[in-house]
Amino acid sequence: MSIRRLPEHLVNRIAAGEVVERPASALKEIIENALDAGSRRISVRISNGGLDRIEVSDDGCGMDSGEIALALERHATSKLPDDAIENVATLGFRGEALPSIASVARLSIDSRPVGSDGWNRTVDNGVVVQEGPAALPPGTRVTVEQLFARVPARRKFLRSPKAEYAACLDVVRRLAMAHPSVAFSMEHDGRRVLGVQAGEAREDRVAALTDRALAGNHVIVALERDGVRLSGVASLPTYNRGVGDHQFLFVNGRPVRDRLLVGSVRGAYADMLARDRHPVVALFLDVPPLEVDVNVHPAKTEVRFRDPALIRGMIVSGLRRALDAEGFRAVQHADPAGLSAWKPEPVSPTPISAMPIFDAVGAPLPVPSHILADRRASFFTPPPQARAEPAAAPAPEGNSFPLGVARGQVARTYIVAEAEDGLVIVDQHAAHERLTLERMRRAMEGQGVTAQALLLPEVVELDEPACDRLETRIGELKELGLELERFGPAAMLVRATPAMLGQGDVQGLVSDLADDLAAYDSALSLKERLDLVAATMACHGSVRAGRVLSVAEMNALLREMEITPRSGQCNHGRPTWVKLDHASIEKLFGRK
Repeated sequence: MSIRRLPEHLVNRIAAGEVVERPASALKEIIENALDAGSRRISVRISNGGLDRIEVSDDGCGMDSGEIALALERHATSKLPDDAIENVATLGFRGEALPSIASVARLSIDSRPVGSDGWNRTVDNGVVVQEGPAALPPGTRVTVEQLFARVPARRKFLRSPKAEYAACLDVVRRLAMAHPSVAFSMEHDGRRVLGVQAGEAREDRVAALTDRALAGNHVIVALERDGVRLSGVASLPTYNRGVGDHQFLFVNGRPVRDRLLVGSVRGAYADMLARDRHPVVALFLDVPPLEVDVNVHPAKTEVRFRDPALIRGMIVSGLRRALDAEGFRAVQHADPAGLSAWKPEPVSPTPISAMPIFDAVGAPLPVPSHILADRRASFFTPPPQARAEPAAAPAPEGNSFPLGVARGQVARTYIVAEAEDGLVIVDQHAAHERLTLERMRRAMEGQGVTAQALLLPEVVELDEPACDRLETRIGELKELGLELERFGPAAMLVRATPAMLGQGDVQGLVSDLADDLAAYDSALSLKERLDLVAATMACHGSVRAGRVLSVAEMNALLREMEITPRSGQCNHGRPTWVKLDHASIEKLFGRK
């Protein structure tokens, strides 16, 4: 077959396939043009998930008739003042979006610069069908109708209107998050679904576009290194989700989806979240243009960094520092379902045995013997059982400690403490698990974790692949105080365990480590593997639920939590403590 030059309309449709995949793709390109035009207010209206109509209005610089005509030509752009494509400082720069959309839909552009008249140009699937004056305030209005209506091969691959609407909403949410200085509004089928005002603080904008509860359960990320600046908002580990759809990443104001960035977030939270839970983050990287290639993907959703190790290290360090600075803080909100379980006991009538007896003039009478017997039986009835200790010294006051002072233990699992501003309940196993992990980390950074030799080495039987995995990591495990040897094809010999773990379940520990390495070994760096192993060991070596603690032990645990980073959550992302403030307690008793 001989080579031929493709006709212009087919070239445009091919280009449209690269840039305009679905309504959300067209919407993204139009909003980015509005942002590059210096808009302070952007209004979006879509119908039927964007399949029937997309309309974007802005108050940007606007275009005259000649600029509108030029904007609809391929590879015409105002975003590149010279030929230095590697020095891009705008969101759009390829000059393909508008002509590509116009080749597969009916596209209408109305625009007016400040001090000039407005102009309209309408293109229907590549053909100019209307042009002339238009009445509108300064700015631009772009309308896209019947996307892919004349390209059935593309139209049939679009998803349902609900799915396309969700994709459009995600586009607006991400761009609004990246530009808090711009006001955004969005309507779908006449219903307002999003609205944020200009000038919000970044953390407020992120909370408004994700979940309002994030406003009280986040940390601020800020780090600068080698000309790269990282900023943003990250949730406390105890504020998490079951899917990773609330992780937003931006490079120079551009929303991107990058495996490096996603992997860095996972690494930063590795020992603070269960593996099936995900944090809520919005991270913003400002990188010198020469250090990042934004021309990797036609839709500009992917980037390539000149120094990916620097970027990864900054994200992990920035998140870790922000979370460490919060110390023992955890998500603190009263669970309505939990509070509703607290019910006041019904007040029963006073039994006759407890009632005094009076004569006709009100003088007390001797109580009959049978009533005294009833009272005596009632007096010697065993009271509700609880554990208490003789006070060797006056109990300390809780106002000098953030987590208060221990007042008792419930169900041999929860420490109850009194603080100045409320009642604190601590999960002793979860808290000690985190404290043990942080001790192991400090030991690894110092002289190493002290090992305690077993009096008799213990044999742990596993399948051969599990033994192979452990054998390849014998050196790393030794740094953590666990000394293993291969003992035949399907067993490992344990000679020593970390001293700080005490006498734990050696069989369970080694078995769990083998499972962890099977799931994550190849995907994690050495540091992440050590953290993962340390977290598993800490879980096995922590104070278990069901163990009775003395008051001194409980207070020692509380004091260590107050000075230990990340002690507000266990190694799996669950909170280690909760607080009922005085207002919540008063509600339980009907005082408010």
